Amino acid sequence: MTAGKFPQFAAEEALPEPPGGARRHAGSARLVLIVASDIAAHPDTAVGEIATRTGLPQSQVSSAIARLKEAGSVQTAPDPVDRRRVLVRQAAEVSERVAQIRATGIEEAVTSALGSDGPQRLREFSAALDVLARNLVPSSAGPESRRAGTAAPSK
Repeated sequence: MTAGKFPQFAAEEALPEPPGGARRHAGSARLVLIVASDIAAHPDTAVGEIATRTGLPQSQVSSAIARLKEAGSVQTAPDPVDRRRVLVRQAAEVSERVAQIRATGIEEAVTSALGSDGPQRLREFSAALDVLARNLVPSSAGPESRRAGTAAPSK
């Protein structure tokens, strides 16, 4: 597993089983996470637009949206300009399922993937993820604001 794939793997492994089981809707947890991330970054967006941005087939996007809607993560509404389209946005209120997922830690999945339960190694890995999250989360203020408060690279 490459370092770039690890955070996604850890998130997928840490997700609690959805009500009715993982097989209730087609598609993996990875697809749901990709679609949820796109919806968070692009509120009031149509299924076709999500498919174009993510490169996923429209059927998989629709399935992920159905799963997110059932979990209370997203809301849909008719497009006021084109009533044939449906727009998707994050739900205004945090559902019980979303709260359950947010409260789930990744420690067990990380420990399993690292092959070690050494507390120092887990702390180092956690610190590295914190740095990545701080620097990779989109910001409307631009890249300079994301760099603020981070240490300069050591030479």
